[in-house]
Amino acid sequence: MQYKLDQSLQPFTIPGTVEWMLNSENRKYRIMMWIPDSEAPKEGFPVYYLLDGNAIFATFTEAVRMKATGPRKQQPAVVVGIGYPSDTPFDTKRRFMDYTTFANPDEMPVHKQGRNWPANGGVDQFLDFIKDILMPSIASHININQERQALFGHSLGGFCTLYTLFTRPYMFQYYAAGSPSVWWKNNVITHYCSQFNLREGLLKRRLFIGIGSDEHDHMVKGNKELSSLLTAQHQDKIDLTFTCFTGENHISVLLPFISRVIRDFQQTEI
Repeated sequence: MQYKLDQSLQPFTIPGTVEWMLNSENRKYRIMMWIPDSEAPKEGFPVYYLLDGNAIFATFTEAVRMKATGPRKQQPAVVVGIGYPSDTPFDTKRRFMDYTTFANPDEMPVHKQGRNWPANGGVDQFLDFIKDILMPSIASHININQERQALFGHSLGGFCTLYTLFTRPYMFQYYAAGSPSVWWKNNVITHYCSQFNLREGLLKRRLFIGIGSDEHDHMVKGNKELSSLLTAQHQDKIDLTFTCFTGENHISVLLPFISRVIRDFQQTEI
């Protein structure tokens, strides 16, 4: 159903936000950014990079804005959403390509709707885009603290966040993986976890994994097992927090997880 509104009405926007398109190998990305209404600290603003920007950016930005007010306000930070040229929250085909390692059909579970899995395996090209095109673009416009940068992803985006930490830990100092799809390609993320190492000169990385207690059993179990593996193998390299949010499902967990991530990032010394 479409509603007819008075032509004098204007679209609602969040103050301080801008958006533009960036191209990478003939793929368009919708970039959304919120800039704090304050002078950047001497060392530059911290920055959050959000996967699934279409779905996450507005909620995350308003949470950061709210937490930067009041008597116990937190330091403002730049928020960057990485999305797609669409008004839908999720672009299924694009996110399957951008957020995953390549998987053959026999390495995947049967699709719950009986369909073939979308084309996948473009995560390294996507991370090259962030590193070589997006991050320099942001830094050219705003004074960014290069030592306080966070990556936030949920579901397949959570898998991408974990993959980034395990294979390119130099890109960010803080990683937030919400309900990460650890099941992808027969739990291949455990392989990357086992191979993880920090090159000389890199400080300990911070990782926050959050999941809802009402998600599928295999998701909860898989993330608990991964967290145990991380603690056993990389306690000296990764400062891990794992939280199972009571009563939350795969989507509803986003709200409490976002709030906790913002607080945790601000309180973390990196």
